[in-house]
Amino acid sequence: MEDISFTINDEYNQFELDIEGGSAFLEYFQEEDKLFLTHTEVSKELRGKGYAAELVKRTLQYAKDNNLMVVPGCSYVAHYVNEHPEWNSVLSEGYRM
Repeated sequence: MEDISFTINDEYNQFELDIEGGSAFLEYFQEEDKLFLTHTEVSKELRGKGYAAELVKRTLQYAKDNNLMVVPGCSYVAHYVNEHPEWNSVLSEGYRM
């Protein structure tokens, strides 16, 4: 998955993966030091190949690197963090899985 481009699209408030043959995005909004992750979507032709997990992982790393606390409003993000407890440290108070 090294050949994928991860970008932050501030105009559309989404983190994006650009993959040959499709795309994936994770919508967000930010209030102060809290990053609310609200919706994950992967283009139909790329589903089931691990791109959503990669997108969430890179987004969580961005939050950690920028001292942001994550509020998982998206069920996929919540599921991912449940399966990867190493990310609990970036969750906002009250959202510890």
